[in-house]
Amino acid sequence: MIAIEREFNAYLDQMDVITVLLPYSYFEGTSDEFRLKGEGVDLSLAIQEKVLLEDAVKYICLSSIRPELGKTYVIIDEHGSETDLQIGAVIRTDEFDSLFFYGGNDLGVRYIPEKTIFKLWAPTATKIKLRLFKEDDQNPELFEMNRGDKGVWSIEVARNLEFCRYSFLVCINLEWREAVDPYATALTVNGEYGVVIDRAQAKVPDINVPKLKQPVDAIIYEAHIRDLTIHPNSGAARKGTYLGAAETGTKSAIGMETGLSYIENLGVTHIELLPVHDFEGVDELDRASDYNWGYNPVHYNVPDGSYASDPGNPYNRIMELKQLISAIHSQGMGVIMDVVYNHVYIREDSPFEKIVPGYFFRHDAHGLPSNGTGVGNDIASERLMVRKYIVDSVMYWLNEYHVDGFRFDLMGILDIETMTAVRKAVNSVSPDILIIGEGWDLNTPLPPDRKANISNQAKLPGIGQFNDWFRDSIKGSTFNIYDKGYALGNDRYLEAAKQVMAGSVGIGKRKHGLFLQPGQSVNYIESHDNHTLWDKLKISAPDQDEAILKKQHRLATSMVLLAQGIPFLHSGQEFFRSKKGVGNSYRSPDEINWLDWDLRDANMDNVQYIKGIIDIRKSNEAFRLPDNEQIRRHMEFLTLPAPLIGYSLTEIEPKGHWEKIIVFINPSMDQLLVELTEDTKWSVLADHEKASAQPFRHIDGDKVLLEPCSLFVLAK
Repeated sequence: MIAIEREFNAYLDQMDVITVLLPYSYFEGTSDEFRLKGEGVDLSLAIQEKVLLEDAVKYICLSSIRPELGKTYVIIDEHGSETDLQIGAVIRTDEFDSLFFYGGNDLGVRYIPEKTIFKLWAPTATKIKLRLFKEDDQNPELFEMNRGDKGVWSIEVARNLEFCRYSFLVCINLEWREAVDPYATALTVNGEYGVVIDRAQAKVPDINVPKLKQPVDAIIYEAHIRDLTIHPNSGAARKGTYLGAAETGTKSAIGMETGLSYIENLGVTHIELLPVHDFEGVDELDRASDYNWGYNPVHYNVPDGSYASDPGNPYNRIMELKQLISAIHSQGMGVIMDVVYNHVYIREDSPFEKIVPGYFFRHDAHGLPSNGTGVGNDIASERLMVRKYIVDSVMYWLNEYHVDGFRFDLMGILDIETMTAVRKAVNSVSPDILIIGEGWDLNTPLPPDRKANISNQAKLPGIGQFNDWFRDSIKGSTFNIYDKGYALGNDRYLEAAKQVMAGSVGIGKRKHGLFLQPGQSVNYIESHDNHTLWDKLKISAPDQDEAILKKQHRLATSMVLLAQGIPFLHSGQEFFRSKKGVGNSYRSPDEINWLDWDLRDANMDNVQYIKGIIDIRKSNEAFRLPDNEQIRRHMEFLTLPAPLIGYSLTEIEPKGHWEKIIVFINPSMDQLLVELTEDTKWSVLADHEKASAQPFRHIDGDKVLLEPCSLFVLAK
């Protein structure tokens, strides 16, 4: 790309408004006349306003005709000099959005052996060429593309193009840029070029998994593909890959199940995979030298090649990810895909910015890219073609890869209408597809009432949100590692803990909760972000006996699983996963991030306990009531001295095996005797040592002794 030298600049900022910038070094920034000239056009512009800037004079001019986007125009000043009319802020106007919205479902590549059709939305381009070549071809072919309605460019090449590499050369503001197709579904190594493939050749038999009756029936287990198997004792043959994660029957050093078989046996319903779409941060040809979580998105519709056995083969990564998804399905679990539509890795290098500069990203009041994401760019999801892209991409993964849910990273950057459109589109295929997201309130130039965040959850039915109120009430602040939550013995969080255990919908004296329905609350205390709970415990209480820390950890994790709402576990949480004190380990070595299967083997007693708690939840619908009315009707908190929590679940015969369940939570370091609501024979489902959906002992009487830092679940 060769930079264009201009004596002055002119921009189309609205469909009929042209802004001219004359530097003071150019005739002291003065001109009393400007003309617009182009094919069949030669007219004077009406100067509406003159603004003195630091380095130039800005002239805001009105045109009596609307320049046609895609055509070339020049602006001539009174001195006889001319400059090209560049595309300016017009692309961020509602009028541009409505004029150039394209509703077709054929963007990208449509292949059959006889011909391939390429389509690209680029309304501000004046010329586009398709660059096409075979893998070893040193002389690529160039095809002039044709502009059609709504700024869609297309070309049909009438021969078999399977395996051909391609890119687009786009001319905007007299500058040529080369870009990968944003709708590409196959790539060369490290995403340098798109590849034409026959999608019919990339099919993998899929296996249906049981459908959820309600979102609260889900139990989510978050995992990173490489972390699952890269440990020396994972038992996987193809460590750190799609196929390694797909292996079943793998064993640890002492012969215990690992990987997929272990996760299935734990009892979770869904595995949430950290991003698998193409990302930067790991060289696909030298993946051992780098590590990344995957939140550096580049190409949204192609699996990343760093987990593939042969990233040079464009089909390989596609087939192997599909095989992993099929393997998870064969174990009876669903797959939730972590999607990162809120930003791109580097805005200037993104196909979006190269093809339609300035359109796909939000800008602040000063015209600079907004930074609510913290990485220098926010996707402008409120624009029609950005929203369409997100919906199209989600539906591609749903229909082509048969995923069972989506987790939207930094969902608060996106707008409500986009997320509602996603939910509606997904419902057209299957309403039981899970959609969850991080609804943080982020500083992006979108009106507060349009952000897809927790504050606006009433406008986002059918979409779950990560509940930071739950996280911080039970564990303590994520951002103050020394702040301890309720499960860690801080009874300052007692009332908050009650509310979040009830699904955060409002119960008792609190008539209004954080959420309207429990299916909107994703309950968690640990995820890939920030310190693991074990590391927080170790750092905040370095002198505490590890046996006590393990009790606190077990209690907090059990509360996640027995709370109303959707429980979410970080992989390895059930065996005290540690990242050696590293908080955000997004590019730390494997030794920090891997699932340590030796650690799992050493803590099988805790794994069995958490497995039992999961079984209790799955066996009793009373722990996963689907709406706020049922929670208020069936769940009642008992009057107990602080810091104890006790609650009963009553009138629940149709929702399990019992007519009544009582849960006691003791976060203190003391043995405490509590009175039961009635003197009868109780079945014990969980105590300080064991948990099971089947009673393992019984107690008679009207009192029960609660061990320090423990849970007690009784049923009758």
